[in-house]
Amino acid sequence: MIIREACVDDASAIARVHVDSWRTTYRGIVPDDYLASLSFERRERNWQQLLSQPTERREFIYVAELEPGQVIGFATGGKERSNHPIYKGELYTIYLLQNYQRLRIGHQLTLAIKNQFAEANIYSMLVWVLADNSACHFYEALGGQKIGEQPITIGGATLKEIAYGWMDTRVIPKMPE
Repeated sequence: MIIREACVDDASAIARVHVDSWRTTYRGIVPDDYLASLSFERRERNWQQLLSQPTERREFIYVAELEPGQVIGFATGGKERSNHPIYKGELYTIYLLQNYQRLRIGHQLTLAIKNQFAEANIYSMLVWVLADNSACHFYEALGGQKIGEQPITIGGATLKEIAYGWMDTRVIPKMPE
């Protein structure tokens, strides 16, 4: 498994993972017509634009590859977006193709983002996740504490998001050797 910083050449592969993982992970949670409307082409354009920004100005973006060129997951993070008084970093997204979930790859991606935060002297982090997403257990297993919730509207449906927070990301367990 290779975990590395993403580059603009990864835009198409990230878009594929993004759309495919939404369609499998959020089936039964997000309205079906919204999932069907997701576009690989639109996502690829969005990722190309984001990945074209200078590295020092953009969010942290990492990919997981089985081998070079075979992206199976990604994670993004950066400064916490709501100016929370405690949590300074935010894990924005983490997505894996369905066949590669629950194999500790998400843990590796989370550690990559956490390590980038540490380089920027950021040691607190939060993540927002849909309450009905099975990934809630993943964040709890990594020591995330529920710190809030809010409504979010996706595809015309009002859903609930839960925030998990780490006051000190140094407590997130390292990968076993």
